Amino acid sequence: MENAPPPFFDDIPEGHKSGYVAIIGKPNVGKSTLMNAMLGHKLSIVTRKPQTTRHRVIGIHSGPDHQVIFLDTPGIIKPRYGLHEAMMGQVEGAIRDADLLLFLHEATQEKPDTFSLDQVGDKSAFLVLTKMDLIPTEEALPLVESYQELRAFDEIVPTSAKTGHNVETLVTLIVDAMPEGPPFYPKEMISEHPERFFVAEIIREKAFQQYHEEIPYSLQVNIVDYKERPEGEKDFIDAEIVVTRDAHKGIIIGEGGKALKKLGTRARSDIEAFVQSPVYLQLHVKVRKNWRDRESYLRSYGYRE
Repeated sequence: MENAPPPFFDDIPEGHKSGYVAIIGKPNVGKSTLMNAMLGHKLSIVTRKPQTTRHRVIGIHSGPDHQVIFLDTPGIIKPRYGLHEAMMGQVEGAIRDADLLLFLHEATQEKPDTFSLDQVGDKSAFLVLTKMDLIPTEEALPLVESYQELRAFDEIVPTSAKTGHNVETLVTLIVDAMPEGPPFYPKEMISEHPERFFVAEIIREKAFQQYHEEIPYSLQVNIVDYKERPEGEKDFIDAEIVVTRDAHKGIIIGEGGKALKKLGTRARSDIEAFVQSPVYLQLHVKVRKNWRDRESYLRSYGYRE
């Protein structure tokens, strides 16, 4: 039956709105932080490293009369590796699928990001200034004027995910801009990604935080095995950390395995909070040179279909 409501939601209120919103911009502009703030849940990992987000991360914001599916995307860059090309494919797909774009620009950066802007076409878009807690409001006005000369935006919203400034206002404006339609997912869902996806992301986040500049962006985490145990027993998680050089493997493991053990302890704490269950986390490190340019690995790690 055409336009039939989803089977999981029988009583759709009149005027219910639903749609897809892609969050786009260059690396480290605050995309993941803003999505987490709008959802009220931490789904996307956040680190100081550029290009931390590699996949299109889906976050679902539901209310009685709406459902917004946010697409947190990798930062827009000029590809240097096969991995980068796959990441930009994620961005292009998100732009194509979206009903609305949130184009993010850090308020402290005075010049428009014309490279990223060229990628978005003429779709409906909000200009969202991030990190407004770092500057007086009036200092952002020249930047806004520069963007307005480049293209029309449906809304211009200064925000700060850190302080919560205008986050609720932004969500309200987004909901208002969504087309009428039934929800795409059950209202209790916050993402369509499986738990193992978020477990791998938590481990990767903790690795970047622990090793800082010692370990490059190329670090990858894969969940080899994830066994849920009966209540009262710990779930079993086996994860591999992939690096491109032997020297990086040594850094991650550390003297006598101390660094790897510390990483496991820190990651396990966040994993248990996320899955609401005790877990036994087993970590091991593998060296796979040039994995970022090998099609077989990119497919195996979920970057290509």
